[in-house]
Amino acid sequence: MKPVLPTLLLAATAALAPLPASAADLTVSAAASLTNAFRDLGPVFEATHPGTHVQFNFAASGALLQQIAKGAPADVFASADQETMNQAQDGHLVVPATRRDFASNALVVVVPVDATHVPQAVGDLARPPYMRIAIGLPASVPVGRYTKATLEAANLWPAIEPKMVGADSVRQALDYVARGEVDAGFVYATDAAIMPGKVKVALAVPTPKPIRYPVAAVATAPNGAAAAEFVAFLATPEAQAVLAKYGFGKP
Repeated sequence: MKPVLPTLLLAATAALAPLPASAADLTVSAAASLTNAFRDLGPVFEATHPGTHVQFNFAASGALLQQIAKGAPADVFASADQETMNQAQDGHLVVPATRRDFASNALVVVVPVDATHVPQAVGDLARPPYMRIAIGLPASVPVGRYTKATLEAANLWPAIEPKMVGADSVRQALDYVARGEVDAGFVYATDAAIMPGKVKVALAVPTPKPIRYPVAAVATAPNGAAAAEFVAFLATPEAQAVLAKYGFGKP
């Protein structure tokens, strides 16, 4: 007779073996400017999707795109501009049918809260009092692209580019201003609002193109069903209320 005990032990061990921790994880790669709002949105989504755990990866949109292109695991991609999402779609990195805009923002110039020089117009930044200006790197940071396009439209880019202190994300540009390492910086209105005691908004800057945030499910999403649900969730009244709390507008 074959021994029964080892067989039973193997069966019991298999039954007790835990499922992989990542089985119900939903990884959302999102633009740095969405950090505070999305951290609040995670628990709201989890409450209506029991068993799903949302984890976030925040960085500049261009950096996130490169991560996804290189195979980094992600289920959802939320970008701060259309150009980066277009690149993702052209590279077949997202599911086009799931793409939609879910929020809008505005570009502002901020200065340190104790600054003695406060620009009254964008053109003032070309003058001597402003020697160092934080601008997101246009090649990879959407706020940098919006800034460059705005300055080019006003014929100010040649005068301001030499003063540029490049930032790897909008949050880094904000930090430069908050620490007084630059005289001014271009950030989103939502980012300026999170540091009222360290920076102040000098002026709002109209952009040639509206600032709208697109989101889509990643083509290689390990959790594709939940990814589509999270994309749809961002359009719900509950999600829009959280985004509005942090200053984001309707898409």
